[in-house]
Amino acid sequence: MSYREGHYFSLEDHSFENTQSSINFFEISVKNLKEIWRETLEKGMHGICFSMYEDGQKPGDIISAEQVNRRIQILKPYTQWIRSFSCIEGNEHIPRIAHQNGIKTLVGAWLSDDLELNEKEIEGLIELANEGCVDIAAVGNEVMYRGDLTEEQLLAYIHRVKEALPNIPVGYVDAYYEFSHRPNITQACDVILTNCYPYWEGCPIEHSLNHMQSMFGSAKDAGHGKRVIITETGWPSEGGSLKGAFASNENAMQYFIETQNWSRQNNIEVFYFSSFDEGWKVGAEGDVGAYWGLWDKNEQLKF
Repeated sequence: MSYREGHYFSLEDHSFENTQSSINFFEISVKNLKEIWRETLEKGMHGICFSMYEDGQKPGDIISAEQVNRRIQILKPYTQWIRSFSCIEGNEHIPRIAHQNGIKTLVGAWLSDDLELNEKEIEGLIELANEGCVDIAAVGNEVMYRGDLTEEQLLAYIHRVKEALPNIPVGYVDAYYEFSHRPNITQACDVILTNCYPYWEGCPIEHSLNHMQSMFGSAKDAGHGKRVIITETGWPSEGGSLKGAFASNENAMQYFIETQNWSRQNNIEVFYFSSFDEGWKVGAEGDVGAYWGLWDKNEQLKF
């Protein structure tokens, strides 16, 4: 997910009263921050988004089961769930290997304006579910934001998957505000799958947790009692800035710590974005796109 014109953070639009961090990040050293970050990671995450590609690889490349397995073994001690984004080109290995290792899966079919590929994605998602490898099915990711399909086309895919998989929760992934803007899609979903990025709205780090909570609240209100899962949230460790949001090691650590503590204390299901740095994202998101991982591109923990 990248910058969305028209959605900016403004302190005037928020009243932050009920959430304060238990840690004063202004008064701790970088050394202590790294220790708290590592302790937080060791406690484990609900979920993490799977980063598929090594340096020099990109979507469209065929990825081996061996590569997927190696990365899942790295993530296995730290997460209960893994989220995948596609069901073809080697992505189908992710839910299979995750389940073999006792990890639950949120499996996505990547939808675009390529209807032929969409058919392969939908068929792949249904096949994986029938194998018992899908705990939650996501039909599309930010399709409305990109304008790749009409709402009617997306709804047809959602209903098709729901009919094929009556015993599996089916949803659609998009930014938090889309679920109030598009009630027909929200109604069709069994579960609301929302992306919440304070960074991409130019939010300063000191207000980021509160802003993310307001994003979650917006999606929850739109869902009218439906289960709501944060399918992506994170902070880049380098690559520049956007308005009041600055990419840095310290800010990335702080955001991870605060997000995980809030998630754990309030039983909120969060898939952190992301597992490994991926260089191919520079083209889509600018320099910052390559630095969202908890692990670097060489699969080493950053901090």
